Amino acid sequence: MEMKQSKFKRICVFCGSSPGKKSSYRESTIELGMELVSRNIDLVYGGGSIGLMGLISQAVFDGGRHVIGVIPKTLMPREITGETVGEVKAVADMHQRKAEMARQSDAFIALPGGYGTLEELLEVITWAQLGIHDKPVGLLNVDGYYNSLLSFIDKAVEEGFISPNARHIIVSAPTAKELVKKIEEYEPQHERVASKLSWEIEQLGYPAKCEISR
Repeated sequence: MEMKQSKFKRICVFCGSSPGKKSSYRESTIELGMELVSRNIDLVYGGGSIGLMGLISQAVFDGGRHVIGVIPKTLMPREITGETVGEVKAVADMHQRKAEMARQSDAFIALPGGYGTLEELLEVITWAQLGIHDKPVGLLNVDGYYNSLLSFIDKAVEEGFISPNARHIIVSAPTAKELVKKIEEYEPQHERVASKLSWEIEQLGYPAKCEISR
């Protein structure tokens, strides 16, 4: 496998704990894992070993990169089945899970998934809009899975609920290789609303030395 140098040390991947009905979802997940490995990027994810979550973690681990799974203690019996690879970080709740995943990562990518994936994705987009971080947010739009979400966001821009500059927070592509290249080249265009550090301390409970911001 050809190795390329990346400016990212770790990327957080949001994805489903189900495999989905199409084989292309599973294939694209493995391709993303291989792309991270080829660029010497470690993985941060939600800590499960089933569905797309299990596929991405196994692909990155098998490629020799470090894997960090962040999971609430209450979900461990339900989400972790079979052999879990890499480092598992147990946290108290979902709020801490998202904060820890964000803190550990240099960028975010969402694969196909359900409510949980959407919630995680939209939260990090909102954090970027507020100026809490300036890390890239990528959408791996496998077989047009996220077309309707992107159309909704375009409609929100058209109706004046999202600024045109904030629309550029989301970087999307149909393949892993193209998406990682795009997030490598990402430059924020939107205006920040809040102070990164003050929001972190007040809302996430992290001390100044544990920054979510870049």
